[in-house]
Amino acid sequence: MLKQHEPNPLAVFNMRRVDFCPPHFQKFSFDLVTLEKTILDWVHENTEGRFYYSKDNNFRVCLGFENHFEASYFALMLSEINTVTDLY
Repeated sequence: MLKQHEPNPLAVFNMRRVDFCPPHFQKFSFDLVTLEKTILDWVHENTEGRFYYSKDNNFRVCLGFENHFEASYFALMLSEINTVTDLY
């Protein structure tokens, strides 16, 4: 986590974001209302584990977390992160 100012080996070796979503990841699908950068910044700042992120042409996002605790935290915060106010 960036907030703890401790190096994360997965981040150092650029291995946090994976290119495919393994079956054991906890997945969320939602309509993207805010900027993609807002979601990804929140994930990098507030989680430590591996994650998967993809977006289709209709602004539908699939986000998966390897750590199910981080997935639960994201689910609780999604309504505050994914808001229209970040677009301005």
